[in-house]
Amino acid sequence: MSQGSTGTVRAGTASGVPTAKGTPEVPVLDLDGVTVVRGGQTLLDDVSWAVGADERWVVLGPNGAGKTTLLQVAAGRVHPTRGRAEVLEEELGLTDVFELRPRIGLASAALAERVPAHERVVDVVLTASYGMVGRWREAYEGPDHDRAQALLRQLGVDGLGPRAYGTLSEGERKRVQIARALMADPELVLLDEPAAGLDLGGREDLVRRLGALAADPLAPALVLVTHHVEEVPPGVTHALLLRAGRVVGQGPVEEVLTAPALGETFGLALRVERTGNRWSARAAAA
Repeated sequence: MSQGSTGTVRAGTASGVPTAKGTPEVPVLDLDGVTVVRGGQTLLDDVSWAVGADERWVVLGPNGAGKTTLLQVAAGRVHPTRGRAEVLEEELGLTDVFELRPRIGLASAALAERVPAHERVVDVVLTASYGMVGRWREAYEGPDHDRAQALLRQLGVDGLGPRAYGTLSEGERKRVQIARALMADPELVLLDEPAAGLDLGGREDLVRRLGALAADPLAPALVLVTHHVEEVPPGVTHALLLRAGRVVGQGPVEEVLTAPALGETFGLALRVERTGNRWSARAAAA
């Protein structure tokens, strides 16, 4: 699939955290005043945000900030209670989401739980071509198998193709999920906490591979959700900070990942450091 045009990042933050202002070209993701209420609880509150086709975003915030809900809206799996959400130039509520979703690559814990434990790893990746979870009677051609193997190789798990998904380690599953998210040549890739549950070695290897994906000019727009700045891959261009469903800040990563902004987001005083193209944060000394 082809990529869309480079988009803009809509201005509008709290606490003076800057946002980027770009060209008026059409973004791949455009949220305007999005509020999501479920069971009387506000999960997202008046979120306005746009992602351009050549941008790589990280979404940071504490537990309960609304990060996963935000990604579910971006994936066309949750509709706003109020506001407008446009994904790949299709407005949610006015489009067939079953035609939209194959254009979006998604890796999330909820989706991973639906994968049958007995499913072969190569089939976990292949079935993304049809937007399915689990092989049935659909047929795949040689180029489909070649692409699935190439993606597994890119993520460092090409030797796992014949294995049952349920026998993989957590780190191996994470990489297979990302390969699956890329299988259908999406225009937008959404990764929900891809490094969660990994040990230090697994995290660093995955961050390195995600950094290579982010640096590829032919790669689709990318949005990655995490709790930790240490998991922000090299090549990420923009950051969105969420707390209690509201935007604390958004814009170019070097302007947003600051101690005051992250401190407000996580509710404590922080020291934030950047070493080369990696970030770290720790509580400030009392």
